[in-house]
Amino acid sequence: MNLLLLIIIFTAVGGVLSVLAAAVFLLLSEEHRKAVLPHGISFAIGALLSVAFWGLIPEAFELVKAEQFQTLSGTILVGILGFFVLEKLLVWRHCHAGHCEAHGDDHQHDNHHAHSHGHGVKKSAGALIILGDSIHNFVDGILISAAFLTDVQLGIVTSLAVAAHEIPQEVGDFAILLDSGYSRGKALFYNVLASLTTVLGGVLAYFSLEDLHESLPFFLALAASSFIYIAVADLIPSLHTKTDIKTSLQQIALIVAGVLLICLMHDFAHSIKPD
Repeated sequence: MNLLLLIIIFTAVGGVLSVLAAAVFLLLSEEHRKAVLPHGISFAIGALLSVAFWGLIPEAFELVKAEQFQTLSGTILVGILGFFVLEKLLVWRHCHAGHCEAHGDDHQHDNHHAHSHGHGVKKSAGALIILGDSIHNFVDGILISAAFLTDVQLGIVTSLAVAAHEIPQEVGDFAILLDSGYSRGKALFYNVLASLTTVLGGVLAYFSLEDLHESLPFFLALAASSFIYIAVADLIPSLHTKTDIKTSLQQIALIVAGVLLICLMHDFAHSIKPD
């Protein structure tokens, strides 16, 4: 199948389908959503870390010369710090009687959304969520395209990891938009519109990165740093709100399940890869 067509299909899977899955998830009662969402976050953590450390980083190091190893490692470090700065720039603060609380950024997780839903969010906060999500999705499209240009199998597991972490994020985005006064129809429309920037980023990257093969390892390193940052800085802290033994064991089991699934998919894809 044509590589560009694969990129379009899988960037759509990572973007539009994750929004639609989140929309279906919202049809559940609030009680069921609260019960299920933490499990999805745990699984997404394992998937993101597995793709970063089992797929993207090893692949990036295979594509560079030994003298570039330190530069590549530095790219991962700069990427993590860069995503921290980006998150700081996109975060929206809504103050209540001298108390400010973070409500929206390009890497939202449910812990932030739960607080914001309780206090009420201004219309402008909803608009910022859409803007931040569009930027985030555009970057995801670039990273998915870079993975496909390196290896089709790597591109597939990368897009699946993107979808895994996008679904709980999109659920939170819906919650903020609804609390900001958007109808369910408008919230769905704007989220789908924002998700299409994933496809846009993937297509633009395909035409610009295809002739820049020497840069591909560094885009893979940036993709890995993005996944590591999202998992460690945004998703893992939300799991610490519950510390009982049963919940902790469930979290660990689902994280391990996410890791194992991506590892098995990655290894299986490479085992059937033609020489």
